[in-house]
Amino acid sequence: MTYRPTVRGRRLAREIRRLREEQKLTLQEVADRLDWSRATISRLETGQTRPKPGDIADILDLYGVPSPERDSLITLARQAGQRGWWTAYQDVFAGSYVALEDEASHIRTWDPQLIHGLLQTEQYARRVITAGRLLPNQEDIERRISARKHRQGLLTRETAPQLHVIFDEGVLRRQIGGPGVMRGQLESLVAAAERPTITIQVLPYSAQEHAGLDGRFTILSYPDPADPDIAYVEGTMGDVYLESAEAIAKHRDRFDRIEAAALSTEESAHLIAEAARSSP
Repeated sequence: MTYRPTVRGRRLAREIRRLREEQKLTLQEVADRLDWSRATISRLETGQTRPKPGDIADILDLYGVPSPERDSLITLARQAGQRGWWTAYQDVFAGSYVALEDEASHIRTWDPQLIHGLLQTEQYARRVITAGRLLPNQEDIERRISARKHRQGLLTRETAPQLHVIFDEGVLRRQIGGPGVMRGQLESLVAAAERPTITIQVLPYSAQEHAGLDGRFTILSYPDPADPDIAYVEGTMGDVYLESAEAIAKHRDRFDRIEAAALSTEESAHLIAEAARSSP
C-alpha cells in the first residue's frame, strides 16, 4: 500500500533532516552508523515512507536528541503513521492531497472550470466523474462517489476548516448534467454560502484578463506555525505540491488578485441564486 504523507509526516521529515544537518552528517554516514541503506534515510527525510517510532528513536539516539524533544518527535512518528479514512480509498486517491486537505485549517482555492469537490452535489459529481475519467464500470464510479462523500465530511466537523472558494462565472453557465442537475448544484451553493466557515466568490466575465488564467490551484494552511502552507496544482500529467516560501508567496499573491477582481460574497450569492432561478 502506497504511503501518503500527512502534514505530521512532512513535519517529522523536515525535523529529521534538520537534526542530521545540525550534526553535519551525510546520508551515507547516518546509514553506515545505523547499518541501514542510504535510501532508507533519504525516504524518511523526504516523507516517502511511513515512519516507525522505533526507527525514529534510533535516529534520535544517534543524534543525541534529549527529551522532551525526543519524546515529542517519537509521538509525532506515531501520529504520522496512523491511517486516515482515505486509506480505504487508495484506489481512488492517487496522491497525497486528501491527507493534506484533511488537516488544513484554511483552504483557499481557485477553479475556472468546476465547482470545488467539497461543494459538489452527488448528481453533479457523478456527471463530472463520469465525463472526466475513463472508468471501466459502474462500480468504479460508485467508489469515487463514496470517496467524495467521505471527503466532504470535513466541512461538517466541529473543527471544520475555513473554505474560501473562487470560481469563474462560466462554472455557473455550463449546464453539467443538464438543467435539473445544475439547478440543484447552484441551490446547494447558495445554502453553503450561508455557513460561517464557507466563503464563495464568483469571478465575473467582466473581469476580462486576470491572475487566474494559468489555471486552478489550491492553498492549504495549517493551525501549527511549524507547518508551512502548501500550494497544490492539479493537472492531467500529475499533481504538484509547492512548499517553498517563494512559490507560496506567488500563489498567495495570485489568489489575492483573483479575490480582488471577483464579486463580493453578497454579489456572488445573488448571481448564483439568479443563475439557479434561470436554469430551465
